[in-house]
Amino acid sequence: MDIQKGQILTGKVTGITKFGAFVQLAPGRSGLVYISEIANTFVNNVADFLSIGQEVTVKVIGIDEQNRINLSIKQALPPKPRTEPASRPQSRPARPPHPDAYQPQSDAPVDADFEDKLKRFMKDSEGRISDMMRQTERRNSKRRR
Repeated sequence: MDIQKGQILTGKVTGITKFGAFVQLAPGRSGLVYISEIANTFVNNVADFLSIGQEVTVKVIGIDEQNRINLSIKQALPPKPRTEPASRPQSRPARPPHPDAYQPQSDAPVDADFEDKLKRFMKDSEGRISDMMRQTERRNSKRRR
């Protein structure tokens, strides 16, 4: 039997270890399902999910240079349908941003390159820092009096 990466096969669990389970795919060919590839939930004990002799559907996720086959049960499962989270009503209205909080300038051209954006940011940042320094000096000078 020619086994290739990406194939979905059916096999029988032949051994269970603390790090995974061995699955026989064909006579003389077996692979390992690591504990992290058994289920979409946390697996603490492999025996809680699999038993020896159990038929499982697996996906071949890799074959290394020593011809060992890595398998996954959770990747062979059909994808779960995505459900949108229920929207929660907000208990309080959103607050407007703090006046001193940095707000990027929206009048910047969309196609400006990185250098221009960086220069604009540095100029804006230096202006804000100097404003803060002036306010701090004013407060300190009032305290000294």
